[in-house]
Amino acid sequence: MLNFFLTWIVAAVSLVITANIVPDIAVTSFPAAMLAAVVIGFVNAVVRPIITLLTLPLSILTLGLFLFVVNAISLSLASWLAGAFNIGFAVNGFWPALFGSIVLSFVSGLIGRFVNAGSVE
Repeated sequence: MLNFFLTWIVAAVSLVITANIVPDIAVTSFPAAMLAAVVIGFVNAVVRPIITLLTLPLSILTLGLFLFVVNAISLSLASWLAGAFNIGFAVNGFWPALFGSIVLSFVSGLIGRFVNAGSVE
């Protein structure tokens, strides 16, 4: 259970850092980032596998580079859902979503590596 909350906090902190790095990605507060992390997790768990499966031929044709576009679509969809529920998270456009998904993956992986290095199981 602790691992779940730690992963959730890492995702929220990564989202705040990404919003500070990438222009046109906005997070209004840390609680909003925590809720947005839940929405992103939901989209990544439910919608992203479907999109990945439907675009598999294109991903194979581009040697996996199209998965960057799938990640951008997922982040944009999470932003749209967050806007529908009045969560303070917004991504304004495709290019910020693309760069934001790359930065978010990098920052989340980097923070996750430090957090996992400090935990002993």
